[in-house]
Amino acid sequence: MTPTITAFERSPDRGKGLARDMRVRWALEEVGQPYDVRLLSFSEMKESAHRMLHPFGQIPTYEEGDLVLFESGAIVFHIAERHAGLLPHDANATVEPPIVDRSMATILERDKTWYEERLPILEDRVRVRLDELSSRLGRADWLDDAFSAGDLLMVTVLRRLNGSGILEKYPNLSAYIARGEARPAYKRAFDDQLAVFTGKPPTG
Repeated sequence: MTPTITAFERSPDRGKGLARDMRVRWALEEVGQPYDVRLLSFSEMKESAHRMLHPFGQIPTYEEGDLVLFESGAIVFHIAERHAGLLPHDANATVEPPIVDRSMATILERDKTWYEERLPILEDRVRVRLDELSSRLGRADWLDDAFSAGDLLMVTVLRRLNGSGILEKYPNLSAYIARGEARPAYKRAFDDQLAVFTGKPPTG
């Protein structure tokens, strides 16, 4: 049965691959699983029909027969459990919160009086986690011996720091992101998500 995922009809990131349906698209592309996409407007996301699938009125959701999942991490790990080769031995979930906090601050709090004082605090928290992650990765290509769902999730999180200047201190993490972005499955997922924003079919 072909699963159906939900995604933004008009993504706030303007097709940069930061919306969380990207994680699910990438995982499905990695395992070669065809899927359908149902696009939702912001108003449709808050309607009761969608809230029955996602109680917080967000995307993505995943539907396969009677199975309904929400939250991108849970969906990715479901896909990893169903298909060989994607399940990680160890997933680091401590890196995402400070990066997301910083991202949200730059979007939602830039005009606040406290923004200039708060941003360095948020960025210090990010650097603490990046120090740990950089040491954990070392010279390896991936967090485990082979690419896994843990890498997929980590790369999508780290990409939020592109253009911030923070990653410049961590050449191994920059190279890690580049390896993830170079994977054919990532490129297919990115092109599919970008096509929703541009209205142009993927070139791949």
